Amino acid sequence: MWLTAGEAIERLSIKPQTLYASVSRGRVRAKPDPADPRRSLYSAADVERLAARRAGRPSAREVAADAIRWGEPVLPSAISTVIEGRLYYRGEDAASLAETATAEDVARLLWAADGPLELGSTKLAAAADERGLPALFSHLAAVVTVAPHSRGLGERALIIEACRVLAATANVLCGPGAEPIHMRLARRWGRADAAELLRRTLVLLADHELNASTFAGRVAVSTGASLPAGMLAALATLTGPLHGSAALAARLLARRAGEIGASAAISERLAEGRAVPALGHPLYPDGDVRARALLAAFQPPAVYRDLAAASEDTVGEAPNVDFALAALADVLALPETAPVELFAMARSVGWLAHMLEQAQSGALIRPRARYVGRRP
Repeated sequence: MWLTAGEAIERLSIKPQTLYASVSRGRVRAKPDPADPRRSLYSAADVERLAARRAGRPSAREVAADAIRWGEPVLPSAISTVIEGRLYYRGEDAASLAETATAEDVARLLWAADGPLELGSTKLAAAADERGLPALFSHLAAVVTVAPHSRGLGERALIIEACRVLAATANVLCGPGAEPIHMRLARRWGRADAAELLRRTLVLLADHELNASTFAGRVAVSTGASLPAGMLAALATLTGPLHGSAALAARLLARRAGEIGASAAISERLAEGRAVPALGHPLYPDGDVRARALLAAFQPPAVYRDLAAASEDTVGEAPNVDFALAALADVLALPETAPVELFAMARSVGWLAHMLEQAQSGALIRPRARYVGRRP
């Protein structure tokens, strides 16, 4: 069953912008109205679920079920967290770190390493003729069965293995060399003048608590699988349009906005029942601090400034870091796949930190399913 916008707004007692925000966040499904393609219909089941949640305290089963979808924390971690709208890496403000730190500095911090990291190892980092995500997938798949299982490795051995995996990732995504990762990326894309912007981006995207790709990597390593196996799981998860590929959708939206205007491009997506990409974030009700820190470092193209203003007016959501990443890629004229590659390179540091923490805990991640199928 589907509801009109007016019916959904009345049932939830909310403003239209709040309904659009729920669609953008994937909480309420929408589809074009067959009778009028300019309008949308909204899932009655999703609306009723939200209404019930607003009306009273959820049951223990509902709390458990929602814990893996922006719910309560589900496992302990000392790596990163969001507190009052600020992102912290082991207690250090990430936006402040981004002013001067490198990806290598953040790796040492997040991995709780005692000394400098040896990232020059080539045991798992043979130079590849091709660059980009397909090459990285191929490389990880080739080494996943020969790399040592994470279970049973001591703390020092795990860090050495993490160094090898990060070195391999940097070699494939950035090209071989002894320079810092951000300088190698700048050289690969022919934008030596953008090295500082890339450095800042790598730090801001290094980790973000227990997001989907990080959780996937932790689940893999919790079984005792190798760190490359965990990286492969995390990388595959990152490619989804609700995660690392959101910036690619934002670039497409910006191009459409350049053709018909920002407000019209946003209205067009909403009328088609599609969420507006790269807006809002449940952990940042007052705006994504990572997006602010990145957008403050350069002048976004005019079309992105128009989209940000139109989004606030239409959807009631501010741009998130995926939006900032898309704007960065466009202002630097980077290749089409650059945003997700930059995201993957940055987040590799955090993925490995979480895998190290998970391996050292020795715990298996194995939640239960709440069965809703036919009774036997």
